[in-house]
Amino acid sequence: MTRRAVIASALASLAAACSPLAALNALGPRDRNARRVARDLPYGDDPRQRFDLYAPTNGNDALATLVFLYGGGWDSGSRAEYGWAAQALAAQGFLVALPDYRVVPQVRFPAFIEDAAAATVRVAQVARDHGGDPDRLGVLGHSAGAHLAMMITLDRRYMAAVDRPDLIRAAAGLAGPYEFLPFNVPASINAFGRAPDPTLTQPVTFARADAPPIWLGHGTADVVVHAEDTEILRDRLRALGAPVEAKLYADLDHADLIATFSPLFRKKAPVLDDVAGFFRRTLA
Repeated sequence: MTRRAVIASALASLAAACSPLAALNALGPRDRNARRVARDLPYGDDPRQRFDLYAPTNGNDALATLVFLYGGGWDSGSRAEYGWAAQALAAQGFLVALPDYRVVPQVRFPAFIEDAAAATVRVAQVARDHGGDPDRLGVLGHSAGAHLAMMITLDRRYMAAVDRPDLIRAAAGLAGPYEFLPFNVPASINAFGRAPDPTLTQPVTFARADAPPIWLGHGTADVVVHAEDTEILRDRLRALGAPVEAKLYADLDHADLIATFSPLFRKKAPVLDDVAGFFRRTLA
């Protein structure tokens, strides 16, 4: 049995006890040309308002800076489970922040979006201390994290509330829910069900012609968040003349899309290369 097969077998066993993506963090191979350079940096007073930073081992100063927001249905997730993904992005030549944010039931809409905005501003404030360039900052996320990334990018109120309305220069979403009314599953009901105006919870509501460049990716086999969400947001932005790119990946499901960031599954689809290439172009 090859080393890769042994790792895959071990991941399958661990996945029975925890999420497959957390299993990748525990046992999966890592990109060796990047490392964590800071941990537990605060952006608020709550224990979950902390972030880690990752950078290339041979990185130069003034690296473009990315904030990666993980998924978890707005009610779960931890940066302790996603270091492998942040490290993969950092190995592509970026300073990458990996924040936690408050989730249901501790908070509900819009607190987790406000956390994403606050974390992004704090990352910009410390980026230069770790080789990053805060003037070339992008945000991205997977699943619920993609929702957060698009909300702070498209709805002007969140970044304006932290006094940096023009900080985000580009954004990417992987397998994100962007138009999911009515709320008909427990995750969305619990997170957004109390919103006075449900339309204000939807990224598609805030599509605008002057949005920064946006990249959207989705797997065609995703049954958690259907690819239609990406197509709807893409088409709305395109109709307004906003700079948007979108790519559908044949036969990838919801977890596959982010799992391809891992060296173990990278050959399944060029998602990491596509995301990194987008940010290199737009944050050049």
